Amino acid sequence: MSEAKIGLALGSGAARGWAHIGVIEALLDKKIVPDVVCGTSIGALVGAAYATNRLPQLRARIELLDWREIAFLIDVHISSGGLMEGARIELFLRDLGISGPIEVCGKRFAAVATDLTTGREIWLETGAIDKAVRASISIPGVFRPFRLNDAWLIDGGLVNPVPVSLCRALGADIIIAVDLNADLLGRHVVGKAATSATPRHEFAEHVIEQLPALFREQLKPIATNLLSPKEAVPGYFDVLANALNIMQDHITRTRLAGEPPHVLLRPQLTNLNWMEFNRAPEAIAEGRASVERANIQLQKYFPELVTEPEHPVPSASGNRN
Repeated sequence: MSEAKIGLALGSGAARGWAHIGVIEALLDKKIVPDVVCGTSIGALVGAAYATNRLPQLRARIELLDWREIAFLIDVHISSGGLMEGARIELFLRDLGISGPIEVCGKRFAAVATDLTTGREIWLETGAIDKAVRASISIPGVFRPFRLNDAWLIDGGLVNPVPVSLCRALGADIIIAVDLNADLLGRHVVGKAATSATPRHEFAEHVIEQLPALFREQLKPIATNLLSPKEAVPGYFDVLANALNIMQDHITRTRLAGEPPHVLLRPQLTNLNWMEFNRAPEAIAEGRASVERANIQLQKYFPELVTEPEHPVPSASGNRN
């Protein structure tokens, strides 16, 4: 079993995806070293950091994120097929050293995207790794579709939210998959009213200020309601996020039933909003905790593991509302 190739399938889930960092760290602590890593959306981003040996740098950077820094990464361009252009995300990746050809990575890596025209699942196994990530994270309505090899690509979560099949195609013998969205349906989508004192309101104001001057004043009342809705009214991002959650939940259940991994990890992140990228420490801790909860499952394929973890990590799912 020691010669078996270990595959890691990292699923989509926006800000909840920081849990992937904790998953990888916990697996490495147990001497379980993935040979193949495949990711969809945020899973592609974290997987790319691992494949390029930049995971510690990514962790150090995201643990310092606050709402202002998150807002800075948003380059509004309302006429481009999405609210955000995505160029600053590409710069963010390159600044961290998550760049270069996929072919020279220390680990086998691939990302999942969706062809906007045909709806086909696209496997990005070669070429610039930062561009593969940018294509895979192109959430419809949020990011501008990404042009690559004469095709417009959008988020891979539309077709393969947890890419077990891709791991298997790349030669993985034992596949560990991470599903970030299993416990999200049924939660309330209407939050508390945003006020001028909340970080979310500051975030909305920053986005509004980036609108073209010609449209800023006319669109400011509309944008404010979209990004900071009144109490009891779902906001733009709430509606979009939950609609995507519904779709991805159905696709994930179907695909995992037909293509089950050997070990399925499900971090409990219901209380973490999909845009709360500033809550990385909680997500990372829950990623670690999900690995510890799966210790018995892991022992079936890695019998050298001890029954009890040396440093148990409690679930972080109920820390904050």
